[in-house]
Amino acid sequence: MTETAVAATPSGETNTLRGVAFMVAAAIIFAAQDGLSKALAEQHSALFVTMWRYWAFGAVCLVMLWRKGFRTGLASGQPRLQIVRGVLLALEICVAITAFALLGLAPTHAIFAFMPLLVVALSGPVLGEQVGWRRWTAVGIGMIGMMLIIRPGSRAVTPELGIAIVGMVMFAAYQLMTRRVARTDAAMTSFCYTGLFGALTMTLIGPWFWSWMTPWEVVMLIILCMTGMGGHYLLIKAFEAAEASAIQPFTYLQTVFASAIGVAIFGEVVSPWTILGGAIVVSAGLFAFWRERVRAKAARGL
Repeated sequence: MTETAVAATPSGETNTLRGVAFMVAAAIIFAAQDGLSKALAEQHSALFVTMWRYWAFGAVCLVMLWRKGFRTGLASGQPRLQIVRGVLLALEICVAITAFALLGLAPTHAIFAFMPLLVVALSGPVLGEQVGWRRWTAVGIGMIGMMLIIRPGSRAVTPELGIAIVGMVMFAAYQLMTRRVARTDAAMTSFCYTGLFGALTMTLIGPWFWSWMTPWEVVMLIILCMTGMGGHYLLIKAFEAAEASAIQPFTYLQTVFASAIGVAIFGEVVSPWTILGGAIVVSAGLFAFWRERVRAKAARGL
C-alpha cells in the first residue's frame, strides 16, 4: 500500500516521467549508434569496428575498477558464467553489426524485436520462472509476426536473414545469463565483466581484420564510442529514476528510430510484410511486458 501511495504522488509521477525521458533519449542514441555501426561496417569488418567499441568500453571499466578496487569490483558468485556472458555479448554485437550492414537496420531490428518474447519462452526451462498462459499467448502471436517477416519458402529467406536471427538468439541467451547472474552479483560487477572480457575477446580477434580508416571514419568511430557510453549512462539513469516495468516497453522505440535511420539515411526499402510482422511482434512484446508488470504487482499484494 505504501508503494501505491508513493506512486500516486507528484514526486513519483515526476520520477516515472524522468525515467521515460531518459529511456527515450537512450533509445535515440542507441539507434544512432546502430546507424554509425552500419556505416562503418559497410567499409570495414564488423569485428574490427566492434574491437574499437570494446576498447572504449573496457577502458571505462578499468577506471571504475581502479576507483572501487579490482578484487571488490570483480567479486562474483558465478565468475565462469560472467565470463561466458561477456564473451557472448561481444560476439553477438559482431553478428548484429554484420546484419545491419548486409540486411539493413529496419529488418534486423524487426527480427530483434522478438528477443524479449524468446526470453519469456525460455525463462521457464532455463531460469525456473513461471510463465502463464497469457504470456505464452503473446509468444505465439509474436512468432506469427516473425513468420510474416521471414516468410519461409519465399525469396525473402536469405543468408543475411539467418545472420540476424542468429544474432537475436545470441542476445536472448545473453539476457537469460544476465538475469541468472543478477541473483548473486551486483550490477557493476556484471557491467565490468561484460566490458573487460568482451574487450579481451575482441583484442584477440579484431586485429586480424585491421584496416585503415579515413579521417572522417575516425571521427565516426569516436562518436560511435561516445554514443555507446552515453547511451548506457542514460539507461542507468532511467532505471534509477523509475521502475523497470514502467519504462521497459519504451526500449522498443529503438526499433522505430533505427528503422527511420535506415530508411531516411541509407535508403532502405521496408516491405509491407516486414512492417506488419514487426508491428505484431512489438505489440505482443508490449503485452508480455504489461503482464509481467501485473504479475509483479500481484506478487507484492498491490
